Formats: sequence, structure tokens, C-alpha cells
Amino acid sequence: MSRVFGIVALLALAGCASSQNWGWYVIDPRTPNGWTNVRFLVGGMGATILLSVVAAVLSMALGLLVALPGFSAHRPLRLLNRGYVEFVRAIPLLPMLFWVFYGLPIVFRSMGLSVQIDPFWGAVLTLAISDSAFTAEIYRSGIQSIGRGQSEAAQTVGLTHWQTMRHVVLPQAVRRILPPLGNQFIYIVKMSSFASVIGMQELTRRANELVVTEYRPLEIYTLLIFEYLVLVLVISSAVRWLERRMGADERNG
Repeated sequence: MSRVFGIVALLALAGCASSQNWGWYVIDPRTPNGWTNVRFLVGGMGATILLSVVAAVLSMALGLLVALPGFSAHRPLRLLNRGYVEFVRAIPLLPMLFWVFYGLPIVFRSMGLSVQIDPFWGAVLTLAISDSAFTAEIYRSGIQSIGRGQSEAAQTVGLTHWQTMRHVVLPQAVRRILPPLGNQFIYIVKMSSFASVIGMQELTRRANELVVTEYRPLEIYTLLIFEYLVLVLVISSAVRWLERRMGADERNG
């Protein structure tokens, strides 16, 4: 459905190509130049998807590692959890991206290491770290929503704290945190556009390059918006499908 919507929207824009006040011909797939431009723009979608998926997976893993110490009986671990979340949430994404991409290699050189970070991994690390603080809070709220009675029952049969988390609490919490995790994935997809400032050839970078050559920012950025819209609609549909499947499993179980 999302693909059909994108095609219809593109054709609608192309239909305005004859207007003298607009320059939709630059993305009109019926002309050789327009088709070349469309292919160039859409060609960045693979990089955007790969960047977003890798960053989301790392963010969810790191967020879980950050969230679990917050439930520890040891105060230093709880303070570590709270300090990480508050510190990372306070840093805007763009300055963090610049620090990771330009500053981290300097830190490594000061340690006697020669490490260069390419745009892809610089963007992945930044998105994963930035989003992990929000993901950790999602895990925390989901885990806290599970009644204490279940944890106490698990511990009475001999399960340790971490075994209780792994086998009893987390499987139930996942069902409840799936919608907000889906929202965070959408957030990562949109924030991946910042990778354009360090030279990664994703959707926004390609749109910027095309604007420089065609001098038609309105038309090109309009298509860029529709590309992100299609991605978000696909992700939203996938998350709703997972919610239905996991909800059905929960009812059947």
C-alpha cells in the first residue's frame, strides 16, 4: 500500500511538470533526465535503511545493557544507569555526530592508536548512542509495568535476579514496549538524515547534491519527503503487524 501511495504521489507531481511556475520536470520519470534524477534519489534509500537498521539494533542492545543496572540492588549501578541516561539525553544529535566523527579519531591518536571512522560507522555509533538512552527508559517503563508478584514467584522457585529478568520479566515486557520501540525506530530513520553532513550517501545527501546541480530545491525536497513518508508508513505497518502477532500469541498463551 505504501509503495502504491508513493507511485501515485510521484505521478501527481509529475503531472504538474507542464506548469511554468514549477520545475517538476526535474523528477518527471517520463523524461530521460527526470528518470535519472529519480533513480539517483531513490538510490540512497538502501543506505538509509541499512544505517537505520544497524543503528536500531545496536541501540536496543545498548539500551538493554544500560537499563538492567537500574534495577540492581547496588546503588553505584543505579547511579551509573541514571548518569548515562541523563548525560546522553542532554546532548543534541548533531554535536554528538561531529564529536564522534571528527573528535573520536583524535582521542584514539592521543592513546597511540590510528583509527579512522568512515561516515557510515560514525553515523551508526552516533545514532545508537543517542537513541540508547531513550531505549533504556522504554525498557525501564516496560519492566516496571510487570507486577512484582511474578518476580517474587520466580525467585521462590530458585531463579536468580538475572534469571528472573531473562525468563519471566523481559518476555512479557517486550510485548508492552514494542510500540514505543517502533516509534524509536522511526525516529532513527528520520535522524539518519544528519549523516548527510559528514558525507554519507543516503537520501538527504543525494537530494542536497541534486539541488546543487538542478537548482530546484522545492521539487527535489518534496520527493525526499515522500521517500521518508513511504519508509515510515512501511515501518508503521510492520510494527502493527508484529503487535497483532504478539498479541495473538499472548492471548493463546
